[in-house]
Amino acid sequence: MPSQMVVVAYVTSWTNEVPDPHVMTHINYAFGHVSETFDGVRIDNPERLKMIVNLKQQNPKLKVLLSIGGWGSGRFSEMAALKDHRERFANDCHRVIEEYGLDGIDIDWEYPTQNSAGISSSPDDTANFTLLMGDLRKTIGSEKLLTAATVCDAQYIDFKDCIGYLDLVNVMAYDMNNGTDTHHAALYPSEIAGDCTSSEAVEAHLKAGVPKEKLVMGIPFYGKGDREDAGVKTFLETGVLPDGYECRWSEESQVPYVVNAEGRFVWGNENVKSLMAKCQYIYDHGLRGGMYWDYASDNPQHEFSRTLCLSLMKNHEATAP
Repeated sequence: MPSQMVVVAYVTSWTNEVPDPHVMTHINYAFGHVSETFDGVRIDNPERLKMIVNLKQQNPKLKVLLSIGGWGSGRFSEMAALKDHRERFANDCHRVIEEYGLDGIDIDWEYPTQNSAGISSSPDDTANFTLLMGDLRKTIGSEKLLTAATVCDAQYIDFKDCIGYLDLVNVMAYDMNNGTDTHHAALYPSEIAGDCTSSEAVEAHLKAGVPKEKLVMGIPFYGKGDREDAGVKTFLETGVLPDGYECRWSEESQVPYVVNAEGRFVWGNENVKSLMAKCQYIYDHGLRGGMYWDYASDNPQHEFSRTLCLSLMKNHEATAP
């Protein structure tokens, strides 16, 4: 078991909520982007980033990283393909760290060699990702953090080649299906689970060469399903299920979900019980900790962030707030 389990919270540039700096160990600020000249960094809403960094005055142990990338954020392929671009990009990451008082950089390239997000790609991206990690580590130094967000099935990155450069691998164990008839973040396989589950995502990364002491399992604070369904629309607007709709619990997958009057799956979400199950999995399997997207998606009582804090940072067992 790691001496300190981490709780990594993604905090977005387009929300206004101020995080409680005591309920996580790391904040990944989303997002920065590769510049249009392929050799630098552009930051969304830099004033909000400064405010987030200032939270370290309340909790000096808090680590704040700039997450560069996100779905649809491109120009990685062009940047990573040329040594000069990679080195200039790494130098600009170092500048940003110094200028904003950051603790490191999180790379969220979605995904090397893959263009489904409408970004450029190349068959050489995987090899160039490793080169980029090496250049970043050399430039920002060993005292700063370098982390990466990765797809659930551990594809597109050669972890055996680059894991030595990385401090943490944040597995995006959510959005693990493309349809509306299965849960997007089931912990274990079942008939309501999508093509991949959180446990399968962890196993894929371990098999790919990520040691468990660097492996952080992602957890969504949001639901996903058939947003065109009238009952789902009512549920999302009011928090109340219409007549005929029912919230069920999958004992196999350890997640809640909503069915319509015909018993059809229409929405998969999380609750305190499912988050506790995922925290217990993280603890039982000796992983480094948990990550979530995103802080502003918590419920008004902040039960989700408090569940991860109590379970992973304080008690080292599943704990309800």
